[in-house]
Amino acid sequence: MQLQPEHFISVTFETEVKDADSVRELIEKCAKNVLERENIPFDAEIDARVVDAEEIRRLNAEFRDKDVVTDVLSFPMFDYYNGAPREDLEPDPESGRVMLGDMVLCYTRACEQAEEYGHSAARECGFLTTHSVLHLLGYDHERGEDDTARMRRREKEYLEAIGLTRDDG
Repeated sequence: MQLQPEHFISVTFETEVKDADSVRELIEKCAKNVLERENIPFDAEIDARVVDAEEIRRLNAEFRDKDVVTDVLSFPMFDYYNGAPREDLEPDPESGRVMLGDMVLCYTRACEQAEEYGHSAARECGFLTTHSVLHLLGYDHERGEDDTARMRRREKEYLEAIGLTRDDG
């Protein structure tokens, strides 16, 4: 009998990233951290893509009608609301995992924002991963002040739990 769910994070690089192995480990760590802290009780899977500015701009235009470079996009597979699923989730018969969705992170934009905000690229990538996984679980900062506050509290708490704070330099 499995006591703890096993979460799988697939990270694909579609652009050149300095120290890609560290970035991969960071994305995996942050995504799993959110899933564990949200008490996701089943084996979950997330596909993460690290892309360049042009690709994320294209996706943002195609799926959100916003023809601008953004930092991260989330494409949930299921209808969640603030961490609670609204429908039964069926695991993939081959892997036994439930695919939660896709995350697309623009590494160059993350590095630019890290410099703007005065913290490390690792902290920014960790924040964006945490932010995206929360979106995959139905959290949304665009629904209203209460939902925004709930999401921001979780982001801060989850990042602090793994040592990624705004003042990490």
